[in-house]
Amino acid sequence: MQHTSTVDRPVVPPAPDSRTFARAFGDVRDAWRQRELWGHLGWQDIKQRYRRSVIGPLWITISMGTTALALGLLYSTLLGQELATFLPYVTVGFIVWNFILGVVTEGTEVFIANEGLIKHLPAPMTVHVLRMVWRQVLFFVHNLAVYVVVLAVFFPALTEQYKMEGDVVTHPGISWTIVLAIPAFALLVVNAVWVAILFGIISTRFRDIPPVIHSFINLIFFMTPIVWHVGVLNKFTEGDGNWKILIAEFNPLYHFLEIVRAPLLGQVQDWHHWVVVGAFTVVGWALALVALRNYRARVSYWV
Repeated sequence: MQHTSTVDRPVVPPAPDSRTFARAFGDVRDAWRQRELWGHLGWQDIKQRYRRSVIGPLWITISMGTTALALGLLYSTLLGQELATFLPYVTVGFIVWNFILGVVTEGTEVFIANEGLIKHLPAPMTVHVLRMVWRQVLFFVHNLAVYVVVLAVFFPALTEQYKMEGDVVTHPGISWTIVLAIPAFALLVVNAVWVAILFGIISTRFRDIPPVIHSFINLIFFMTPIVWHVGVLNKFTEGDGNWKILIAEFNPLYHFLEIVRAPLLGQVQDWHHWVVVGAFTVVGWALALVALRNYRARVSYWV
């Protein structure tokens, strides 16, 4: 009887499934389920920062109020604006901008700053992103106290129809549409997560990205209608709409800013801002999931 000898063949390991969209979606889903963890860590970040301070996080509100007041007084004089409507405009714009600024600048270093936890804590990568975004949300809520004060002071001017200098649009004033600021800010938070995931992964691999973004964001501040409004462009360019399109409409941050600011000030809400923000939300999350799919396993080696 003839026996066939078996040849030892090398064992081929199964194809790794770490680079799949299922793993990417699972990372985001598992991070959301651990909201008690990142919620506690985000709150502890604020307590740790102001642990030995007498008034604690109120320093955030005082700093925001002082800056908004100074900018509002300065630019209302330079641009010849009505203080009763221009100061609330600058205040709300600066509050929303601070949230965007915090998400972008801290998002680029979100994984670098959590090197120790990433290497020793078995948790989804998105947990660190949600922790940072939650911290920025808490800062935003603190800063809303400045908006409440400004609203109380200039309430009569903001509840009636008004027109900002150089603006051809007559704004209806604050009404029930103020509630649109809630879904607008929620959409802003959703975008903050993908921004931190995408830029956080890229910056972890290429460490020159954070300082470049920190420098570039200061330029974006003056290019975004925060201490000036779009109507001023028509005033100084004699109605030439090309400057408006170039400076404002091509700036994506303008649309993110406007969907939150307009309802809080009772201004006319142009729905094309929501369309632009919605498009950026879809495309941004697609890019973030691709980055999470391909490089989530490498972040722990890059930090």
